[in-house]
Amino acid sequence: MTEKNQELVTPDGMEKLQEELRYLTEDRRREIADRIRQAREFGDISENSEYDDAKTEQGLLERRINELQRRVRNAKVVDPSKSVDDDSVELGTSVTLRVVGKDEERTFQIVGVNESDPTSGKLSHSSPVGRAVLKRRVGEKVTVATPRGSTEYEIVNVEIAS
Repeated sequence: MTEKNQELVTPDGMEKLQEELRYLTEDRRREIADRIRQAREFGDISENSEYDDAKTEQGLLERRINELQRRVRNAKVVDPSKSVDDDSVELGTSVTLRVVGKDEERTFQIVGVNESDPTSGKLSHSSPVGRAVLKRRVGEKVTVATPRGSTEYEIVNVEIAS
């Protein structure tokens, strides 16, 4: 497997992937199979919309299961607690940034691309801010180009995310 095919994830992100995969393969498959079985009991499946809907849902489910299996297979779990360099920003760490010249501070957790959720403070390591702070240390300043212009941040704190 090449490095570019790997998806970097935090331990929590891997757990969520595996949880969803387990739910879909163990629970949803059974539910959809029951729907198909019930729809067949209605008689002629050539004009049975319940059967067609269930089969369509089954196809979408199997596609999602295949995607999750591929992602789990290609995932590289990055655990910041096992990092040699414990005072720099890594995947899985929380970083507190202060806008230079202002008293604004924000704390983000740096996560894998598919774990990103900026509204809950989770930034992808490949986002503009994530790329700028990765491998940096407390006290360093970084400039991030955004659609609204460049913003300079100072790294105030780095810690392993809980």
